[in-house]
Amino acid sequence: MTDLRYLPDADGVTEFEATVTEATEEYVVLDGTYFYPEGGGQPADRGRLSWDGGEATVRDVRKNHGDVRHYVESIEGTVPAAGTTVTGEIDADRRERLRRMHTAQHVVSRVVLDEFDAATAGNQIHVDRSRIDFEPADFDAEDVATIEREANRVVDADLPVSKAERPRADVEAETPEGRTQLDLIPDHVDPLRVVKIAEFDTCPCGGTHVDRTGELGAIRVTDRTSKGADIERIEFELDG
Repeated sequence: MTDLRYLPDADGVTEFEATVTEATEEYVVLDGTYFYPEGGGQPADRGRLSWDGGEATVRDVRKNHGDVRHYVESIEGTVPAAGTTVTGEIDADRRERLRRMHTAQHVVSRVVLDEFDAATAGNQIHVDRSRIDFEPADFDAEDVATIEREANRVVDADLPVSKAERPRADVEAETPEGRTQLDLIPDHVDPLRVVKIAEFDTCPCGGTHVDRTGELGAIRVTDRTSKGADIERIEFELDG
């Protein structure tokens, strides 16, 4: 199994060394990685792998039965044999934008839960924009302004963001109803990796996040659309 080395709190690392456990012309599996595999609404990291005798651009990263496959463009040189040491370089600018976006999603989701008692039904993080679906919800223009204003209060407060593994029972007791779909996480997953924004928010999450809300930049809500009965979609961007 591939060790997810960015967990629980090393998601700022973008350069590392690891050992090949399997490789083909299409993908490389390592004993450990800091590349984030697609999941939880967050896209995979991109970057490069290099080794003595070759290198390749990583275009996608996905989990596969406990392993993490780094899907590559055509390999320059020879396919690395098992046991080969490789250097991984993650696109640091892209990673940082996704860290900011995912943390902003947590902020907006908690604001909407607190202000309108609407739960997050789904989300999709992108480098330049993101969206969140809420239910039950029926926002108007004033509501959208409230969401943006209150989310930016959290940004301006520059609250600390911690990432740690915690006993599942403690997380279930602390996470408010509607904040996350804990029932979708298999019971055997214990402890849970938790992202906590000071006393403002607690949420089980395996994604990458910044260390303080002040790093986000201003949150700008760019659109609101109805996605069906009692479901509203909010789209937002970040300044900077």
